[in-house]
Amino acid sequence: MFKIARTNITAPFAQDSLGESNPELLHQLCISEGWTADLESGIVSLGPHSMAMHGISQSECGLLNLLRCYETHDQLRILELFEQAATNCSAFCYSSTIQPKAAARQPVFCIGESAGLDGQQTGRFIGVFLYPRFKLDPHVHLVGHQ
Repeated sequence: MFKIARTNITAPFAQDSLGESNPELLHQLCISEGWTADLESGIVSLGPHSMAMHGISQSECGLLNLLRCYETHDQLRILELFEQAATNCSAFCYSSTIQPKAAARQPVFCIGESAGLDGQQTGRFIGVFLYPRFKLDPHVHLVGHQ
């Protein structure tokens, strides 16, 4: 996804915060929240912000419930990514948008990793969702997405 969004940024970047690991800068640019998934049960556990952003009413849901929230053209690719990560311990990432009914689309980035696939423990995913602090017009398509 490549998009420049115009928004009213209330606080400009602090000059001393650029180029450093700075939680305040991350918070200024996006909302982040961790998530986990148990591969044996197929249950994905979300935090309150991710529940609201994905339009899911419970903190635990199935992977397909989560995938249905994303752009239709991204769903299969994200499912394939999860399937690959479930077969070998690996890191992964994806981006898509979520479009609640009659609302602006919300970009979402996901970074995660799979672990515990060695047979001695239950496989799991652990990751973080990043939600930029802007939304996209529901009628405007991103470059490369029709």
